[in-house]
Amino acid sequence: MGRVAGSYGVRGWIRIERPQAALAQCGRWWIGGREYSVAQVKWHSGALLAKLEGVETREAALALKATAVAVQRGAMPEPAEGTYYLADLVGLEVVNEQGALLGRVEKFFSNGPQDVMEVVGDKTRLLPWVAKVVKDVDLAGGRVRVEWEADW
Repeated sequence: MGRVAGSYGVRGWIRIERPQAALAQCGRWWIGGREYSVAQVKWHSGALLAKLEGVETREAALALKATAVAVQRGAMPEPAEGTYYLADLVGLEVVNEQGALLGRVEKFFSNGPQDVMEVVGDKTRLLPWVAKVVKDVDLAGGRVRVEWEADW
């Protein structure tokens, strides 16, 4: 859902890099294998800032730096019509526009500019999660359609 980029101020606030918008709506976060209650969140200059209960100093906030922020799936708000969470796509079949099965979605990660979908089948493929490549997501049908050749 995001990564702790560092501290903000001296009172224990943390700054989250590349946060998913839904993160701000969740009241409990998992950071570094520990659950935290979120006391307050606010957006500032495009970054999500958060005050966690029990994190009171700049040093305590800095101790969380570079740690992934996660939430339980059930705590997240339902996505809007026609949208989805990338985590919900793990396990779906990936087919190209010619109908060839490329494999199944294994996981997602970020390379900075965009998310990347790891597809495992006859070989492992790393597909950028961009509109030019990802053509359609059918959650009900369990399939992601992509513009990607089978021999790439």
